[in-house]
Amino acid sequence: MKLAIGTKNPAKVHAVMDTLIREPLEFISIDAPSGVSAQPFSEEETLEGAINRAKFALSAAGSNIAVGLEGGVCETPNGIMLCNWGALTDHLGGVWIASGAKIPLPSNVERKLKEGYELGVIMSELMQDPHIRHKEGAVGVFTSGMLTRKEMFSHIVRMLYGQYQFDRPSYSH
Repeated sequence: MKLAIGTKNPAKVHAVMDTLIREPLEFISIDAPSGVSAQPFSEEETLEGAINRAKFALSAAGSNIAVGLEGGVCETPNGIMLCNWGALTDHLGGVWIASGAKIPLPSNVERKLKEGYELGVIMSELMQDPHIRHKEGAVGVFTSGMLTRKEMFSHIVRMLYGQYQFDRPSYSH
């Protein structure tokens, strides 16, 4: 069975491949547009980006299933937090969704986000590493490496694929 991954971002691609390595799947990575702003600023927009990536990848790759992963931020009573969503789509029109852990962002990062900067740009400047979003990401930095971006997305992938297996047992094995 062919699984398309709606991104070329190494942290997201490895989250899918490493999580599902034991499954009988052929993986293909597709550069899929999110169809949302460069910096999703709500749970809804972040989820929409994940769904759009999954649907695009499914169609572009002609695969059986596809996964889209999207990172964003959302405003809460406790400040701006990281939020992450994933979507899995299949050739029968099914869509499964799952979200990941949330943590509040430091006030200096929150301030720059409110000024219109993208989190990836802020993190690159803060860490003096232009590729931070492709590695540990903001979650890795702000948890002192206790949780990386890949690990966070792996959790989402497990929830997505588990739902898919539950709903489509004859297709997933």
